[in-house]
Amino acid sequence: MTKAADIDIAAVSKVYGNTTAVHAISLKIPAATYCCLLGPSGCGKTTTLRMIAGHENITTGDILLGNTIVNDLPPASRGTAMMFQSYALFPHLDLVDNVAFSLKMKGMAKDERRREALEMLKLMQLEPYATRRPAQLSGGQQQRVALARALITKPEALLLDEPLSALDPFLKIRMRAELKKLQTSLGITFVHVTHSQEEAMALADIIVVMNDGRIEQAAPPRKIFEKPATAFVARFMGNHNIITGRLVGKSDDEVTIELPGGMRFFAPGLVPHAEMTADIAVRIDHVRVGESPMAGFGFTGIVSNIEDLGATVKITVSAPGLEDFTVVMGDAAFFAEPFKIGDAVPLSWSPSDAIVLGRVKQ
Repeated sequence: MTKAADIDIAAVSKVYGNTTAVHAISLKIPAATYCCLLGPSGCGKTTTLRMIAGHENITTGDILLGNTIVNDLPPASRGTAMMFQSYALFPHLDLVDNVAFSLKMKGMAKDERRREALEMLKLMQLEPYATRRPAQLSGGQQQRVALARALITKPEALLLDEPLSALDPFLKIRMRAELKKLQTSLGITFVHVTHSQEEAMALADIIVVMNDGRIEQAAPPRKIFEKPATAFVARFMGNHNIITGRLVGKSDDEVTIELPGGMRFFAPGLVPHAEMTADIAVRIDHVRVGESPMAGFGFTGIVSNIEDLGATVKITVSAPGLEDFTVVMGDAAFFAEPFKIGDAVPLSWSPSDAIVLGRVKQ
């Protein structure tokens, strides 16, 4: 099984009555890519997945798999397979018949479809359980059965709707590794919906961050992590502090913002001329504690919370016009010179660690 399809979403929107769930999004997913649609509940990611699958009609726009517009094709004719969040296994059938069910619907002879189903169960390391029913399996085993049932149709793209959400934390980590290994070995396109930043970072070749039915950023995980395009992406990924202030200066290579408390911050970058405010992002693990800051690249704040996370310590600091600024320190560095809630601490960062964020066009 080596075939894979490019997926091209061209100005696709979905409207329910007076509510727009997806706002004319455009996205190209290269063949054999692991793509994660990431965002909070209600952002439009599952609706987008269901439109690719054919389980939701498109209001406007086109979806292409390869060179074929699939808008009007039924799900079974699209070359996609979908694995649902609930797994939806048949409780009265053994694993072989569960996996072979779609082949039975296509009229394949019993011996042939059972042989193919056993091959898929072997791929999923479930062959010893072939005669069991779903209730006799663990959650992780049930998930692999659902994967086998989806993959037996030899799809060009596998669509996964929050497939790990029902699993315990340790099993999630194991299944993440299995999904990535499976996608790599099969060489087909995976589109995976999740609200977990960690899951998307671990699995994806491309992360598509969605918010309010729009795409905020689509990029490789490392770029999403290091260079978030918007304040929403930076906040949702949780690894950047966002400093929002009134735009008081801009040149060809630097932006200056001022906070209500009077503090000013600088960052290399540009903002549109019409903007009155700007957002600057600073990674929480790139903030230095205890060093006097260079003007515009740090401040002295009051420690409001300390959390010992084992290998790291998370510190929350506040200052006039700036609440809940987060710093992550190594445990050795913190406990070598510990401080307590209420202490004043200087924070600083390098100019290269300050990023000017953009805004999604409305």
